[in-house]
Amino acid sequence: MNTKYVSCCVLLLSTIYLTACEDHRDSPNANFPARINFVAERQYPEGIAYSSQLGKFLITSIPFGKIGTVDTDGRYADLLTAPELIAAIGMKVAGNRVFVCNSDQGRSVRSTPATTRQLAELLVFNLTTGLLERRTDLDNLLPAADPNFANDVTLAPDGTAYVTDSFSPVIYKVTPNGTASILVQDIARLGNAGFGLNGIVYHPNGYLIVANSGQGKLYKIDLQNANAITEITGTGTLPGDGLTLLNGDLYVVTGGTRVAQVRTTDNWQTASIVKFDATDYVGATTSVAVNNQIYTLNARIGQNANDRDFSIQRFR
Repeated sequence: MNTKYVSCCVLLLSTIYLTACEDHRDSPNANFPARINFVAERQYPEGIAYSSQLGKFLITSIPFGKIGTVDTDGRYADLLTAPELIAAIGMKVAGNRVFVCNSDQGRSVRSTPATTRQLAELLVFNLTTGLLERRTDLDNLLPAADPNFANDVTLAPDGTAYVTDSFSPVIYKVTPNGTASILVQDIARLGNAGFGLNGIVYHPNGYLIVANSGQGKLYKIDLQNANAITEITGTGTLPGDGLTLLNGDLYVVTGGTRVAQVRTTDNWQTASIVKFDATDYVGATTSVAVNNQIYTLNARIGQNANDRDFSIQRFR
């Protein structure tokens, strides 16, 4: 594991604890539109978050390796264009920091033969200064021949980050000081011949919920019971992408065309689908909870190579 610190800043554990939880606080402008259309040339923004500090949504970019902002009026602006970012995928905001997965599927203008399918990093940027504070390598925790793709990240209250790898059956753990390790590695339950692990969320009861897109299954990883992995049954096939918790329910972006509201009565041993919202989603990837609502990113993944029209849509 090679963790590179770009800043000399040392954060106290108490400070990390106060800022680590994902930023789901209400915006000063609580009357968000039901749909926010925005223009960003070929952005293909796989990840979405919300910063109450900026009062804006944050979105990533697969082809350009950058992070931009979108306000409620649909105005897009570049925010972070650090050269370290190859393809920015999933991210989470915690206070004045953004945690972003850095990967390479070979579709970025910054892709190289050395990084294609061989890059998995967690980068932490300061939203106040725009500086890269920490860069943690994850791919070198596995043999060099193994493919890598850091997809999504979730944060525990103590500042620990958990990252999924879609090309290897692995969930990484990154401590608040940047030390990386493999939390779980399970070919049978977490693997898939193509695209495997995807969205991930931390549940306040002390476990993770993760989607395996290729299998169409949800899994629970019990952090308080030796990281035991169990399948969450009852939903049928559900090829999940982004996962978001709100008021006890899990919102699963699935198939790029709909969002499922999923509920449990037994602490996520089993679950059932309450409803689908399947109207006007196009290449949808993931969601964020803000203002007690779910907002999903229409990233138009797999659409026309020259797309410039994207949107953020409220669950109905």
